[in-house]
Amino acid sequence: MIRINLLGRVRPKATRETVPLESTLQVVFLFAALVVSFGVLYFHWHSMNSEAVEVRTHIQKQSGEKARLEQLKAQVDNFERQKMLLQERINVIETLQRNRTGGQELLSALANTVSRTDTLWLTSLDRTGDGLTIQGTAGSINAVANFITQLKSSGYFGEVEIKESTQDTKNTAIQTFNFTLTAQFALPTAKAAATATTTSAGKG
Repeated sequence: MIRINLLGRVRPKATRETVPLESTLQVVFLFAALVVSFGVLYFHWHSMNSEAVEVRTHIQKQSGEKARLEQLKAQVDNFERQKMLLQERINVIETLQRNRTGGQELLSALANTVSRTDTLWLTSLDRTGDGLTIQGTAGSINAVANFITQLKSSGYFGEVEIKESTQDTKNTAIQTFNFTLTAQFALPTAKAAATATTTSAGKG
């Protein structure tokens, strides 16, 4: 059906509804806030992930270093045990060597000192390495003192110390004294070498 405008009036155009500017800005700001929040969260996650990777890598390196150090420590402990065993063997050999050598010189030096001391005789001699324990009987305390002096001046004995000196009460017919003393025995050549080594070390 055709309609005819007889009045000559222009038919008004249909109006469009406009979206308020404020609503548009809110949507834009909301979208921007979401984008920024997502970016911040992603950056934070990426940083945490990178840090976690570095921590795991560091732990792996430290674990490897720990294993290497434990292996090295085991080797050092093994070397120390071997060193101790070797040192013990060396000490035994040196002790046997010291006890084997100088026996004749020891007896000769003791005989000379005893012969220079009146009314004194030895009853026992115990040697451990270079250490000596001498027991004897003397007619007087002065004889014991003279014997100690002779030992020190002989050049074979050092660190002479009297450990005990008592009057023998069993023998009432004559006054005697039982004594025990200790000393260090060394050949004069060995003492000279030791003195020279000490002097050189002191000058160095």
